[in-house]
Amino acid sequence: MDGTIAVVGLGYVGLPVAVALAERCGNTVGYDISAGRVAALRAGEDETREIGHARLTSCGLAVSDDPAALEGAETIIVTVPTPITEERRPDLTPLQKACETLGPKLRKGALVVFESTVFPGVTEDICGPWLAQASGLRQGRDFALGYSPERINPGDHVHRLETITKIIAADSDVALARMRALYGAIVDAGLHEAPSIRVAEAAKVIENTQRDLNIALMNEIALIFDRMDISTRDVLAEAGTKWNFLPFTPGLVG
Repeated sequence: MDGTIAVVGLGYVGLPVAVALAERCGNTVGYDISAGRVAALRAGEDETREIGHARLTSCGLAVSDDPAALEGAETIIVTVPTPITEERRPDLTPLQKACETLGPKLRKGALVVFESTVFPGVTEDICGPWLAQASGLRQGRDFALGYSPERINPGDHVHRLETITKIIAADSDVALARMRALYGAIVDAGLHEAPSIRVAEAAKVIENTQRDLNIALMNEIALIFDRMDISTRDVLAEAGTKWNFLPFTPGLVG
């Protein structure tokens, strides 16, 4: 693939993406604001344990905490976290800071893809204007936007980036074709093209919501059964004999 690829944010989501791109596409740089994180990655150490030492040191990924490393990248993938505030509202500060850092380095013709979990409209109505303001470029004309929600399950070495179907969406057919080539090179499970960025954003929201609600329900049920001296595991095993019973179990959510 021609042109430099940059990945912004090298946590448990961004690092596997960056490593896969470096291995299969080459010419990839990973950027993170943490100098300590960058130093550890250069030494071949990943504290998230998503990428082993041998793979990390042999993949050819360049990592940096200097925004200058983003200069002139043709494709940029943003994988920063999206926490919530104390009032339990989405905190878009990491996304805003990423856009403000990336904007001055953005070149004409660049494609910026967001993987962070966001509510519908954030990519085009919030991040796009942030990038335009920081870069002086025109959204939809000088740079394109894409969205591909992350589906990495931390610590799961079976369901990995390469083995999970990837949703992709973009603000134009040309940008979508670029995403198809980009992610098609690293995702063996195949791609699913959403009809719009908003649809892809909404799909990610309900993926998380469905999982969290069902696990929370199992947690409440487990508390009830415990007070009744009934084994939750036994109950779920029996209920699971029905074809349409969803196999959720008690656990952590959020």
